[in-house]
Amino acid sequence: MDETGDEKSSTDCVGAAHQYSGALGGLGLCQVAVHLTYASRTGHAPIDRALYLGREWAADEERRLLTHVPEDIEFATKPQQAAVMLQRARDLGIQARWLAGDEVYGGRELRQAARALTFDYALAVRTDHRVDTAVGRLTVTDLAARVPKKSWIRLRTGHGLKGDRHNDGAIRPDDTPDGHRPGHAAVLVRHHRYTRELSFYRCHSAAPVTLANLVDVVCRRRRVEEDFQMAKGVCGLDQGQTTCWNSWMRWTLISMLAAAVLAVARARTTTATTSSELVPPSGRELIRLLRITVLPRPRRLCPGLRRLTRRSPLCACPLSLFEVDYLIVERAEIYVGRSRHGAVMWLWFLS
Repeated sequence: MDETGDEKSSTDCVGAAHQYSGALGGLGLCQVAVHLTYASRTGHAPIDRALYLGREWAADEERRLLTHVPEDIEFATKPQQAAVMLQRARDLGIQARWLAGDEVYGGRELRQAARALTFDYALAVRTDHRVDTAVGRLTVTDLAARVPKKSWIRLRTGHGLKGDRHNDGAIRPDDTPDGHRPGHAAVLVRHHRYTRELSFYRCHSAAPVTLANLVDVVCRRRRVEEDFQMAKGVCGLDQGQTTCWNSWMRWTLISMLAAAVLAVARARTTTATTSSELVPPSGRELIRLLRITVLPRPRRLCPGLRRLTRRSPLCACPLSLFEVDYLIVERAEIYVGRSRHGAVMWLWFLS
């Protein structure tokens, strides 16, 4: 679970406001959306999203009317939006076990919702987060100071550009809140070897788990960042010139579908090449292969047809689908007639 922002030039775009975005590196005029990614050992892809509307933006009736925001959409915090997406995932039959997220999603409200939906979780919390222990209520920073040096365990947490990443970790049990099913709660403390930076994670599982399992779940949170890079760099997630609610929903849906298709293709390719020495292809390499083998060559609308679509005052696509020439752009989005703002978009699965 994570959020990402897309920079905008005007507040006319739905949800656009001056707000913080990690993708921009600070405050800026942008749209922020919360995304849910499904990650397994064979692959990962985004499966749901929710556009974040700030409190002032959600209360502005004029802007809501101009951007066609549905009446049932009200202000909701990012953890509340995450809880709704988790509920939808369970309703659709997605049997994922673990939930991982950064400090934004480490609050009590989302943790309770995760337990109610039978999710185990490893969610980051702030350094001033307080937990109940046998010696009283302490901050996680004070709790980490009480961990004996011999209790720290060094584990491999991933492979970076400069080699393997190693961190020291230790867990201390934490009481389960009242009103929830029995389980095993813990606080995971991550200590960076070189920067000496401490990170804290609130964890809960229905069955006992090892420290290595918790570290593996925490490290899998990076998959959502990889999905953002794929969706934006290959599938055009951040390139939609959308101003209205429906157009934003359609654009993001098409981008996530394209990312899911690439993720499935890469997972099957990785499984097929496991026993060989071939390196699994990246998303961009899969796009090139699809263009060569499956996707037809791009064709542009003729000038006469383009003028005809511009003259129609009724809709963006005055002709039937059999009379309109299709334009397939670089990232496999398909436009029909005039659809600069994503009002009319069609996705065709070519086999």
